[in-house]
Amino acid sequence: MHYQTTPSWGCYMSTSVLEDPVDRIERLAAENAVVIFSVSTCCMCHAIKRLFCGMGVNPTVYELDEDPRGGDMEKALMRLLGSSSPVPVVFVGGKLVGAMDRVMASHISGTLVPLLKDAGALWL
Repeated sequence: MHYQTTPSWGCYMSTSVLEDPVDRIERLAAENAVVIFSVSTCCMCHAIKRLFCGMGVNPTVYELDEDPRGGDMEKALMRLLGSSSPVPVVFVGGKLVGAMDRVMASHISGTLVPLLKDAGALWL
């Protein structure tokens, strides 16, 4: 399984120390075709990463438990989703797809692949 794990605090620390967590999530989500906000020990996060990698997509993954401001981002994701479970959360083409249930429903209904193609994540 190959995906790009990105330390979400690395090169942005100087410019985004006071950045609102929702603004930060939206900015990070817009920087790559497929972005997954995850927790490294979450089995559902692992499953969603495997799904995308199995489809030939190389998602950018932000492991919130490895980010100094990951807790604030998790709370912001819960508010965005209206859910008590903040991860995994998937953005495709900078747009919120949702948590595991929405991603799987999109995959099963056949709407996920066109989203991925439109975002430039798949070339099939």
